Amino acid sequence: MRISNFAVTPLVAALVLTGCVTTPTHDSKVAASLAVAKTGQIEDAIKQVEAQTQGKNENDLLLNLEKGELMRIGKRYQDSLNALNVADAKVKEWEENAKSNPQKLMAQIGATLMGDASRDYEGQDYEKVMLTIRMAMNRINLGDLDTARVDIKRTHEREAVIAEFRSKETVAAEEEAKSKGVSTGNKELNGYPVETLNDPEVLKLKNGYQNALSHYLSGFVYEALNEPGLAAPGYRKAIELRPELPVLEEGLKGLDQRTSFRRKKGVTDVLFVVEAGNSPARQSKKLTLPIPTGRGLITMSLAFPVIYPDKDAPQINTIQVGNQNLPTALITDFNVMARRALKDELPGIYTRAAIRAAVKGVAQDQINKNFGALAGLAANIAVAATESNADDRLWRSLPERVFVARAFLPPGDYDVNFTGRPGETSKISVDGRYMVVPVRLYQNKTYLGDLAKFGTITPVAQVEDKPATTAQDAKPAAKKNVVKPKPAQGTTNTGATAVKTN
Repeated sequence: MRISNFAVTPLVAALVLTGCVTTPTHDSKVAASLAVAKTGQIEDAIKQVEAQTQGKNENDLLLNLEKGELMRIGKRYQDSLNALNVADAKVKEWEENAKSNPQKLMAQIGATLMGDASRDYEGQDYEKVMLTIRMAMNRINLGDLDTARVDIKRTHEREAVIAEFRSKETVAAEEEAKSKGVSTGNKELNGYPVETLNDPEVLKLKNGYQNALSHYLSGFVYEALNEPGLAAPGYRKAIELRPELPVLEEGLKGLDQRTSFRRKKGVTDVLFVVEAGNSPARQSKKLTLPIPTGRGLITMSLAFPVIYPDKDAPQINTIQVGNQNLPTALITDFNVMARRALKDELPGIYTRAAIRAAVKGVAQDQINKNFGALAGLAANIAVAATESNADDRLWRSLPERVFVARAFLPPGDYDVNFTGRPGETSKISVDGRYMVVPVRLYQNKTYLGDLAKFGTITPVAQVEDKPATTAQDAKPAAKKNVVKPKPAQGTTNTGATAVKTN
């Protein structure tokens, strides 16, 4: 069938016009802010992102995630919550559609002329989960365990929505590809570094959205609220997601003792959450795909996202608290999570790219056939111009890695070294029944967040000279000369404080 001049000319014009549009990548928007934050100028970093969330970008999902995270690092917890609430409203819309109108979301499965970067950004699934966890962590720093509990419950509900929707989306993507005669596999992606998605750390992950930090934190919050029945599943799920880590296993093993009359007296249960670096960036890699047309195969260059493993990823094995060295657990690695998410997403990316290439290939072939070499050359240039870089949108200000350590410590002031480098010490004041110490580490800067303290220490007539350093080591106090304490009471907002640190 011959395509008329009327039909083809607008298509060529559309290709040329869209090819002239260039959009800054997300990484280029936030790179300067991240670099400034690493030098210790966190307020300057926040101002840069705030300037970008003006006007039409005021409710931008990703920019508000970036702003909220930088504000959290800067100990502006309520401001951080305000920004994250804007992002959360967007994710709630996605959740409602995922539950009641999934076809509306799946409409984006189809190819777009300008590529994936032109699609609405809904957030990576692990970002959606971390959003409510970040909100819970801000509440903790504000001394509000009760509302943190609500955010944690929403996290579990959000994970369930994601799981159900992704199963439906997979089926829909396969049907879409089948109707267009396109394979959903990535076997034809010659030159794509598939080893970045198939390394053992990526393959060990159960999925691309659940992380052990969120579930361990839920266990800690429920425990602090004297709800051990809800705390246990949180600790258990964290172990399932990150097995064979003693620090996590001790959280579950010692739960009954910590929430009973046998609890260690005269000490504070301290949770250190040590976050390092920034989550990875997506890079764009051009690959050549063969496209069948009525006049034979043509080749077309298409952009695909790539995330490379970080060979220099930060590693923290212990933290020094006073004269003790506390073992840590690498509980979440967002470089690995981002690659697992990309692995799950790649078949859909490939399908959209192949459909987009097929549409462009047919147009290019028809122009060559009907309008001659000169028009064909113009079409070739236009088609190449309309293939933008791969979608690089990710929540970059999240940490790359998260470590946790936990200890029973007697009240008092401590020098803490989180990096192991001589002279890099911070001071903390331990108090309360439960305490959370948030830390963000960069190569040349340590940000110590406000210390969140909850409840009061159970009194004791005699405290051992040397306290246990882990929950597992905690033993009942000697019966001799010990005043029998009252059963542990639940913790609420009453008595909860967030202590400012310099």
